[in-house]
Amino acid sequence: MSEKTFHLIISSVGETHFDGEAVSATVPGSEGELTVLAHHEPFVTALRTGSIVVRLPGGETKKFPNSNGILEFSGNKAVVLL
Repeated sequence: MSEKTFHLIISSVGETHFDGEAVSATVPGSEGELTVLAHHEPFVTALRTGSIVVRLPGGETKKFPNSNGILEFSGNKAVVLL
């Protein structure tokens, strides 16, 4: 059985840190840590300083430090602007 994924882009001015399929993304939201999964309801939230942990298909994880930013999820696509 294949894992459900969503498209995730993590970028900052002039640099794309990640652009691909993810199983989950755990982010430091302004009101606390939250995890996004495929087909999540649309939302926008501010991010606070911390780390973004992305779980890829197959189980590999990648970690991205951040100091504030914004996350938008819509149409099974997440965009993080740092």
